[in-house]
Amino acid sequence: MEFKVAGGRRTSFGDASDVGGVQSRLSFYSNSSDVDVSLEDFEQFAMDRLRVLKGIEEGRTRGRKAEEIDALVVDLWRKHMRTPNAADIATKDMVSHFVLRLAYCRTEELRRWFLAMESALFRARFRAESPESQRKFMEDQKLPYKAISSTEFESVKEKLGQVARSLNQPVPTADNTFYKVPFEEVPELVSARRVYLQRGFAFVPRDQLASIVVGQFRARLSKALALTNRLWTSTIAVEEKDRLTPIVEALSMRYLGADYSQPSKGFVGLQDLDNLAKNSFPLCMRHLFFNLRHEHHLKFGGRQQLGLFLKGIGLKLEDALNFWRSEFTVKLIRRLYILNLPRWLVEVVQMTTEKFDKEYGYSIRHNFGKEGKRVDYTPYSCMKIITSTPGVGDHHGCPYRHFSQENLRSVLEDQQLSSRTVDAVMEKVRNRHYQLACATTFEAIHGCPSDGINHPNQYFEQSRRALQGGGQAENTSSSNGLQSVPLPAHHDPPHPVERGTLPIPGP
Repeated sequence: MEFKVAGGRRTSFGDASDVGGVQSRLSFYSNSSDVDVSLEDFEQFAMDRLRVLKGIEEGRTRGRKAEEIDALVVDLWRKHMRTPNAADIATKDMVSHFVLRLAYCRTEELRRWFLAMESALFRARFRAESPESQRKFMEDQKLPYKAISSTEFESVKEKLGQVARSLNQPVPTADNTFYKVPFEEVPELVSARRVYLQRGFAFVPRDQLASIVVGQFRARLSKALALTNRLWTSTIAVEEKDRLTPIVEALSMRYLGADYSQPSKGFVGLQDLDNLAKNSFPLCMRHLFFNLRHEHHLKFGGRQQLGLFLKGIGLKLEDALNFWRSEFTVKLIRRLYILNLPRWLVEVVQMTTEKFDKEYGYSIRHNFGKEGKRVDYTPYSCMKIITSTPGVGDHHGCPYRHFSQENLRSVLEDQQLSSRTVDAVMEKVRNRHYQLACATTFEAIHGCPSDGINHPNQYFEQSRRALQGGGQAENTSSSNGLQSVPLPAHHDPPHPVERGTLPIPGP
């Protein structure tokens, strides 16, 4: 396929010798059609398809049955891939696939994910087609699978019946469609004796044909991803570095949920934070918050991750400055008391406060869009947090991704989760389903199903709704229903830590 983004070079993908193509409802995405597409559609089409693939991933990892996945794909496709002009759906289908192929060809992990999700999408779409449409598609793609005639069916009817009876299945009739498939393409069916063999062909019922065609789709797409990766690294990434490359590279980490760049409609006061952290923060933010409370310091990555999250849940700029200032100056005050130094050294504290306002305060105001380019920065999504690389001494990142198994299990057990729940979470972590592990934790803590977790602020909002639904008293002065409860001046994190015995005054 070739497509040209308005104002840019023409980019080629695939083998021009293949047929099928844009006019078909189904495709192996290796045709020679040319498409002109605007830069806006280039990105929007890809995002819409990505929403479909993400929805399929969530359905699969939640253990939905094949029939449920098929119904889910129909709903997702109608919701995200429809166009005002029905004739343009095929174009959107083709363009969106090739753009995402570019985005997901760059690493083995990305290729594996894209291959699995696109194969699941293709399977559901193929199964939804009529028998005649399936037959026409296989002819167009030159697949060597032929439906047997009624005469041939009668000649092998008894043999097919023997196979069906051995599998406790209904005996096939003339209304059933069978396909002759080269036996080497269905080794699993042959080894399990689930098909009748004759002269090198397996007689496969139509309801099992999808798996075979999907196998062809996977094989071709896997090869195409490797070729696309070579094309991307050798040519496209450099030639399109000022236009397409940033879009393509961002797609694989794109957050597609609600916009949390603006603070919550309600507000969160400083007196609310400890209570909210214990009850409604996701594990990544809970870990950062209580490490800050204990150590009175976080490195830049941790400050950004936690600070933007707090902004997103409704902490105002003035309160954010007071919050971080109070934590960062505690350590110096503690030293003054430990060393029993003269009172004139209190001036050092004042100097430290001024230093905070100059160095750290600027960064906080910058995140609120009050400094620099005055961009209102967005709280980090789950994908951005998961793909971060915390170093030694850092506390940011995703606990489900970055904690050791022993550490993560200990933290989960400290949250009073049952051993069965902890095992379920750890199983999802081992399978790299980090967001599902977080959702499982949420459901166990709150006793209600989750809508899926794609963003820490989404976790927080779902938690507040769940707790409100449980009949907890809420302070109506906060328009988003957040609790505003006076808390003691000193708050211990949920996991006891050694804080020392000296009195530590407030800054």
